[in-house]
Amino acid sequence: MSTISRRAAALGCIAVTLALAGCSSLTPGKAGADGDLVLRVQGMPPATDKPGLKLFKQQVADFEKANPGIKVKGSTTVFDPLTFSAKLSGGSVEDVIKVPLTEPQRLIQQKQVQPITGQLKEWDHFKEFNPQVLEPLSDSGGEVYGVPQNPYAQGLVYNRDLFEKAGLDPDKPPATWDEVRAAAKAISEKTGKAGFVHESKDNQGGWQLAMLSYAFGGELQTERGGKYTATLTGEPTKKALRLLKDMRWKDESLGKNMLNNQNDVIKAFSAGQIGMFMGSPGTYRLAKMQFGMEDTDAFGAAPMPQSGGNATLTGGDIYMVPKSADNKHAEAAVKWLTFAYAKPQYSTEVAAAQAKTLSADPKSAVGVPTLPVFDEKRQQEINTAIKPYVNVKLEHFRPYTDGLSKLELKPEPPYQAQTLYTALDSVVQAVLTKKDADVDALLASAEKDVNAKLAADQK
Repeated sequence: MSTISRRAAALGCIAVTLALAGCSSLTPGKAGADGDLVLRVQGMPPATDKPGLKLFKQQVADFEKANPGIKVKGSTTVFDPLTFSAKLSGGSVEDVIKVPLTEPQRLIQQKQVQPITGQLKEWDHFKEFNPQVLEPLSDSGGEVYGVPQNPYAQGLVYNRDLFEKAGLDPDKPPATWDEVRAAAKAISEKTGKAGFVHESKDNQGGWQLAMLSYAFGGELQTERGGKYTATLTGEPTKKALRLLKDMRWKDESLGKNMLNNQNDVIKAFSAGQIGMFMGSPGTYRLAKMQFGMEDTDAFGAAPMPQSGGNATLTGGDIYMVPKSADNKHAEAAVKWLTFAYAKPQYSTEVAAAQAKTLSADPKSAVGVPTLPVFDEKRQQEINTAIKPYVNVKLEHFRPYTDGLSKLELKPEPPYQAQTLYTALDSVVQAVLTKKDADVDALLASAEKDVNAKLAADQK
């Protein structure tokens, strides 16, 4: 797929934040006891996210007032690559599902989700969507199948305090991977903390290797004649892994724990134990709200360092309507998508109201940079509207926002990305835990394994 956007991240859209596991018990297509249509929607924040949950409940109340006869039942279910496909095929999912950007193309091709273009066009501002944002959510005929929320571009998250203690300038974070390596070594040697940490389990090792590969100029998947093939053995990907291997075994700058997922890393970062990791500005919310980062002034964000690729990985949460939803629930679902996710990213009035609501809680994070879903003019208007309620230090995100416009933003591998990431998790783990790991052989084996699975899936 083509690039989503080349524009810089703008300082604005309000996130409802990530959700944790849970599930509604209603069966699909049922009505409430009073005859109202019950719409089950994923995306409800967990109880630990008090400001986000308060905002969600207010959205539900406002939606139900504007749409009498529809009752919204929120669900904290989150995407699980191990169980999602079976639940979707069996029809045991909500009427609105939330998936990462790795999934829409597969779901569209396998006809497991519904096109919603016709209903979306009824919204006055549909034409003002950035078409490049909608492209990964559309089929070859231009039918749109989802609404994005909080699109992001990956960068380098770093601890400004550890930079200073290591004699580094926190206002001039590393711009290349050679500079990352040098900074990681300095932090490790002078502070005793992990200079840099690479995630390695729960499919996140493969996900982060995709980021590195893009930065080095690589591609992990190609499409030809409608068929997708994994291309894991390119030289850029090998160089990325060799960098990790050298940082692990020669520099010893990656810390002591080599098996981490994103939560592990953000938790340790929040406690001041990690100098750098690959992440988006949005991880600030997790650090502050979920892991209780006390010194949030130490949080810094920079664009993805480069080594020949001039690109970074982009993604986000996508809300879609499954095939199992009947016509009435599908119609109600699109009304909810427009109301809950499109309108807040377009309306200055709604954005300001949500920002005000969130800012009332001292644990909230308002103003964290994200990518614009609509045109740049509209995003600047959003930024102005929420400015009175911003409670983060925007100058600590400035390296990210100033530098991102120079990079190509590339989506994740469009077909069965989670299958690819599963295989690459093992590769990353081997490189980080075995000093004699053979990078070339590991990638060749993973490529063969993934392509066998992709071939079987595309018959």
